[in-house]
Amino acid sequence: MNVEEESEVVDKKWKKFGEINMTPVFLAAVIGLLFIAIFVILRKRSSARRDFLLTGLSESGKSAIFMRLLHKKYPDTYVSVKENVGEYKSGGLTGKIIDIPGHYRVRDKCFDQYKRTAKGVIFVVDSVTIQKDIRDVADALYTILSDGATIPCSFLVLCNKQDLATAKSVKVIKHSLEKEMNLVRGTRGRKLEVLGVNDANKPTHLGKIGKDFEFTHLQQNIQFYECSAKEGQLNHLTDWLDRML
Repeated sequence: MNVEEESEVVDKKWKKFGEINMTPVFLAAVIGLLFIAIFVILRKRSSARRDFLLTGLSESGKSAIFMRLLHKKYPDTYVSVKENVGEYKSGGLTGKIIDIPGHYRVRDKCFDQYKRTAKGVIFVVDSVTIQKDIRDVADALYTILSDGATIPCSFLVLCNKQDLATAKSVKVIKHSLEKEMNLVRGTRGRKLEVLGVNDANKPTHLGKIGKDFEFTHLQQNIQFYECSAKEGQLNHLTDWLDRML
């Protein structure tokens, strides 16, 4: 076969190749990429932050709020020893509500179990006993806020039991917590210095260095509202949840 014949054969092969219908190949590639994209999206959604954690001290009324919010009833007495889980539905959207036990022996462990899937944290305060329990409340709230896993979360501090005459207002509670959390921050900072904890292992510093503690200085979005689980006055909570869904 001479050079001209070889050239003619090559031209014929290229001509046949050009006549091949590439549409099925192209469609198969597009469908394959589409399936990959759907898989990635579903995987991200499954691991996304979609939960709302209801936490606070024992007897603050967390579980009563949980029951009123999801089951439209108010229990006379309700002490949870394990987490309660339910779905909040609004406008075709749903969110998982997890009621964390308030007792300190199980509260931190249970919170650690769910904190990485939390989109929002609802911290319930007893508006009647806040002055007596201010140290414990501030310490518990500080622990949650300084946890690096909660930085992406939005926070709602619910001042419960506003139906009672001796309940403190949300303004008083917020101011009292800021003063107490300033003390907690100082105490914890000194303990870390004594223990020689390095910067890599230190919890997140709350607020501005050299400034008194204020909630407005935090990375997290944190709001304060009054409520009454007993009277069913949870409109601030439901409005907040609806915005978050």
